[in-house]
Amino acid sequence: MMNVVDVDPIGAMGLVGGSGAILLDVREDDEWTAGHAPGAVHVRLGDLDTHVFDTTTPIVAVCRSGGRSRSASMKLAATGVTVYNLAGGMTAWQKTGQPVIRDDGTAGTVI
Repeated sequence: MMNVVDVDPIGAMGLVGGSGAILLDVREDDEWTAGHAPGAVHVRLGDLDTHVFDTTTPIVAVCRSGGRSRSASMKLAATGVTVYNLAGGMTAWQKTGQPVIRDDGTAGTVI
């Protein structure tokens, strides 16, 4: 079993801003449409192809609460990707005041 490190929203922002990590949102389409982190990449957990990710680019996986992203993180780590799990997911992200937007740039919400 691969070890996946949990990060909080501030740590996730640091990884994205500092090391160029990809924020990978693995929630369902309706959740993504309601609101997501700016700059995040959306791939539903069920559609996740772990072999398309560059193993030299770190990934921070996120879902609503942290469970699905942990599953995605484990799959990615098994292929050699450096991956972090956003503990508490988008719920924690929003609670710490991080931006949540819709595709059109307007304010979003976490469902």
